[in-house]
Amino acid sequence: MQMDVNPFEYKPRSRDCREKATLIGELKPVHPQPLDGRAGCETWSVEFSPDGSYFAWSLGHGIVKLLLWPLEEDPGPGPEDHWSSACKNYNYNTARRKNMKKEKTLDCGQTVWSLAFGPRLSKHAETQMHDSKPGPSTDVLSSLLLATGLNNGNIKVWEVRTGHILFNLTGHQDVVRDLTFAPNGGLNLVSGSRDKTLRIWDLTNDRKKAHVLTGHINWVYSCCVSPDCSLIASVCGHNLVYLWSMRSYTFIKNLEGSRYFLVSCDFSPDGALLITAAFSKQIILWDPYTGEPLMKLRYGLRVWPLFGSFKIVFRYNVHGWHFIAWPVAELCLGFEEFCIMSNL
Repeated sequence: MQMDVNPFEYKPRSRDCREKATLIGELKPVHPQPLDGRAGCETWSVEFSPDGSYFAWSLGHGIVKLLLWPLEEDPGPGPEDHWSSACKNYNYNTARRKNMKKEKTLDCGQTVWSLAFGPRLSKHAETQMHDSKPGPSTDVLSSLLLATGLNNGNIKVWEVRTGHILFNLTGHQDVVRDLTFAPNGGLNLVSGSRDKTLRIWDLTNDRKKAHVLTGHINWVYSCCVSPDCSLIASVCGHNLVYLWSMRSYTFIKNLEGSRYFLVSCDFSPDGALLITAAFSKQIILWDPYTGEPLMKLRYGLRVWPLFGSFKIVFRYNVHGWHFIAWPVAELCLGFEEFCIMSNL
């Protein structure tokens, strides 16, 4: 049964959903004067590492900063003091330094549109691993990696510990808009591109040849993998959701029910729900197995694309009971306007 609900009804107090959150900090890139404010300086993607110890930030002009997390406020000698760091007025947790983790700068050589840390592990996969014998381990498999999707269609994969590039994956013919590692603890990487394709890469395969999924009618904006790694979902700026088999690399079906152009998608932590968002003010929760839209939510801020420069972002909390949605126009460590919604 489908429900069409305004999420504000879920709030226990009669307060406007668009409330001011606590601002933890603001990261401001320091670019050379000739590049400051010019095309290419945009932040298109940020990402936390699975263990929460790193924050990756594409700060423009092909540069990705790997910052240690959490950031720790430094009182400093006074307001007149200025640091030369890209992240001003903050230093890094002392314990991180003792563990020999350091801030790193990665020069990707092209505008960075997407980021993904891996390997990562869902709770479902973690349970499966406890019940099975451990597989063979390699140096690469034991390392934290960061994949960067570039403007020229290439994907560069970096070892976080050393800051060295491990792989340069080629095949996409246009901007790589989204990246995600399959949440099974392995090194299967899914990429979505403006060339209207998805590619699934096995980084343990020496040939690095991808499985290519075709059939989108527009740019691929977002893709995600279900927690049990059986399904891939993708959206391409149209009103359809595309479901694919992660096991056979074949198209399964479209989910229909949205009237708006979909630009973001994500599975709930248990895999029971798929959530999609559009540039309009509608979010839909789907049953990915029956294809039924279970609930349509309207958030209070309508966001229209400005030459594709806005993006709707949402994330489930660890239990999957709530999710948060917000429009991204600039990078702040906190949310200027946001909506918290409940699945219950």
